[in-house]
Amino acid sequence: MSKRRMINIDVPPRRFNFRIAGLGFRDGHVLVHRATHEEFWTFPGGRAEIGETSVETLKREMIEELGVEVSVGRMLWTVENFFRYEDRDYHEIGFYYLMEIPESFPFHPIDVVHRLKDGKNDLEFKWVKASKAALTELDIPPYFIAEQIEDLPQTPAHIIWDDGNLDR
Repeated sequence: MSKRRMINIDVPPRRFNFRIAGLGFRDGHVLVHRATHEEFWTFPGGRAEIGETSVETLKREMIEELGVEVSVGRMLWTVENFFRYEDRDYHEIGFYYLMEIPESFPFHPIDVVHRLKDGKNDLEFKWVKASKAALTELDIPPYFIAEQIEDLPQTPAHIIWDDGNLDR
């Protein structure tokens, strides 16, 4: 097996990422995850690797993180995302897809349903009500998704999102 090559560029103190994420829904809830040492949550996914399509990235990441094969649906957003994280300025290109998570993956409307060790991070996954109020309360960047969660775009939308904390 060849060495994995994530698509990112480090130019300290900045970093570029190419991230693919999925929004999976069940019973009026959407799946989210976080590293347990962080306060904020996000949508599951990960960095693309050189030589794989974005759909392949999302399928690979969900097998690695959830242990199930997902069905990838339509693209919702392409996002030019600018944010600050761990004392670094990030420029991230994000592709966000609808995805269908098999019924075999656990569901609970409140509790954490899945945990795993991913490198140095302990990740936890839970379902949260797919509403603007619930996503806003939980703190899920990029924050425009909370505004659109109850009325997802029918065709892919391009978003430029800047959390306003960057020194550019």
